Amino acid sequence: MDSVFEELYEKYHDDIFNFLFYMVRNREQAEDLVQEVYIKVLRSYKRFKGESSEKTWLLSIARHVAIDFFRKQKSWRRRVSEKFDWNDDQLCDMHPLPEEIAIQKEEIQRMYRCLERCTIDQQLVIVLRFIQSLSIAETAETLGWTESKVKTTQHRALKVLKKYMEEEAAKGGKQHEKISVE
Repeated sequence: MDSVFEELYEKYHDDIFNFLFYMVRNREQAEDLVQEVYIKVLRSYKRFKGESSEKTWLLSIARHVAIDFFRKQKSWRRRVSEKFDWNDDQLCDMHPLPEEIAIQKEEIQRMYRCLERCTIDQQLVIVLRFIQSLSIAETAETLGWTESKVKTTQHRALKVLKKYMEEEAAKGGKQHEKISVE
């Protein structure tokens, strides 16, 4: 079991951590939740039947751990909407110009602010599909949904996210105009 566990850890640790980090938006909490995932993996690996890929199985466990975490919180909605913890390690371009970094960081921050306004289901689908790069089938398997529900939720999430980003961009433009007039 040790070698199997080590192999799972080596192959999927970053995916599990990133998924949980995007969900809870707190590095320390994500690290704690990753440990919970691996405890559950150790306890349940013998029951893993291989009906799904190891990655979707692990992400499914991570999803349940995240949901349990939110349920345990007094006000889970407040926790989900906390600001994203930005640090310099989040942007990984080899030689971007300082202006490019600033613009990219602003756009990513705007996208995450808008993502926070989406429902939990919409956030899950966006993170799994576009950040974790899972297919529709893998996302459905991870969430325990039908592929149709994933597609519908993804469509609605993208539509809502686009609307929120346009609203945010419009507000930003008006705020910028007020500053330059004054």
